[in-house]
Amino acid sequence: MALMRSIATVGGWTMVSRVLGFVRDAMMAGVLGAGPAAEAFVVAFRLPNLFRRLFAEGALNAALVPIYAKRLEREGKESAIRFGGEAAVLLVLTMLVLTVLAMAFMPFVILVLAPGFGANADTFALAVALSTITFPYLTFMALSALLSGMLNTVDRFGAAAAAPLLLNIVLIVAMGLSLSDLLPTLPAFALAWGVFIGGVLQFGLIAWDCHRAGILVHLPRPRLSPDIISLLRRMGPGVLSAGVSQINTVVSTMLASLLPAGAIAHLYYADRVTQLPLGVIGVAISVALLPLLSRQLSAKDMTGASDSLNRALEIGLLFTLPATAALIAMPMPVVDVLFRRGAFAPEDAQITAAITAAMAIGLPSVVLAKILSPAFFARGDTRTPLILAAISMAVNVLLAYLLMQVMGSTGIALAASLAAWVNAGMMAAILSQRGHLPLDTRFRRRLPRLLLAAITMGLALYAGIQFMPHLVDWTLMLRIGALVGLVLIGAFLYFTLVQVLGGTDLREVKRALTRRRRLTE
Repeated sequence: MALMRSIATVGGWTMVSRVLGFVRDAMMAGVLGAGPAAEAFVVAFRLPNLFRRLFAEGALNAALVPIYAKRLEREGKESAIRFGGEAAVLLVLTMLVLTVLAMAFMPFVILVLAPGFGANADTFALAVALSTITFPYLTFMALSALLSGMLNTVDRFGAAAAAPLLLNIVLIVAMGLSLSDLLPTLPAFALAWGVFIGGVLQFGLIAWDCHRAGILVHLPRPRLSPDIISLLRRMGPGVLSAGVSQINTVVSTMLASLLPAGAIAHLYYADRVTQLPLGVIGVAISVALLPLLSRQLSAKDMTGASDSLNRALEIGLLFTLPATAALIAMPMPVVDVLFRRGAFAPEDAQITAAITAAMAIGLPSVVLAKILSPAFFARGDTRTPLILAAISMAVNVLLAYLLMQVMGSTGIALAASLAAWVNAGMMAAILSQRGHLPLDTRFRRRLPRLLLAAITMGLALYAGIQFMPHLVDWTLMLRIGALVGLVLIGAFLYFTLVQVLGGTDLREVKRALTRRRRLTE
């Protein structure tokens, strides 16, 4: 119940943020399309986000939360806050140095991240200019990630989960102003400055919640305490192991820059579609599970840790499998409604839809990896996920290079999905071998029923699309209505089937969410 409530808090705020993100991306598609300006901004936005997810949300949280939880459990709140302050000083210094170096050598960074831009001087110059504006966002996000990890450890998930709302709101406002006379600048530059401002506001919200919780850290004199040394030792391999999907995204961007113009933007828009279920389900579960597992293992509660992991897998697959089936069955209506307008042409929608279906194939594996990773990190093991990440990346690079020759940008997306399955499969195998993934009877009984319900729903949605062959020619309002209708029918069919087949007990979910509402009233 506690795990479900935490997941619901993070997932609920993430859902709202991702919906606003779709509004942002729909505006961006209409204003920038899939042309050079869109590709330059995508690279400029992806660059600080890559480092944020690798060094901050990925490696930092994986290394910090178990140590912070251990201090909190065994030595009390003040000791944990002191450790948080020591980590914050180290983080600020590191991020400032990284930011200065990146901004000084930005042309070289862009050539590495998007080597294909070197053939187009205008796109390259725009990407460098935009990235110089957006990169300082990293420092604020790194500090936000550290404070969020501390909040999550004391079961406060709301502010950290709601913070991304601010970024999307700022970017939507920035685009609106850039199209008016109030802000006479190119939309791409307005978006870049919006990223920076959004980062400052997100940090402010999370710091305010830390103050309310009484855990806001102070910045002491830098020192290498034993726990800080342990943090650094764990963060090293965690940079790769916690961010394998982000590194694969960078590889995809690099290869896509070698394809005809538009490939990077098509991959970005498709990724935004798959990020909704990934963020609402996978990230929410991972964020809620890591501090819970860390506390349980610190208290030697192995039975509780096993139950938490099984329930996290069950919840993750309950919501990921139908999302996967729906995106494979009907990617075109989704992409068409979200993005086809203005500068985003029908052919752009067709390519993006194919990429979306390819990415959806790997969606369950990415969610599984996010659920299984805390089982390693909570035990202080960041080395094993590093090795598995390296193998997965090698598979991704090889497959992406081969498949892009015959499938273009769709091949790049499919390669990332297959590599993600390799990563999740290896994680599950090693955890099982070590006795850290004892799948209980309840999970084993429910898994095939969830699969059957999702496949049935996917086939029904695909059949429904066949009765609407000219859907893309309808007016926008009719297309929106058709998509909403299909989604509602699919959701009703799926959840009816899982309840009837015994794939889950929806009454459990209702009780957990009802109790959560009562606790927050």
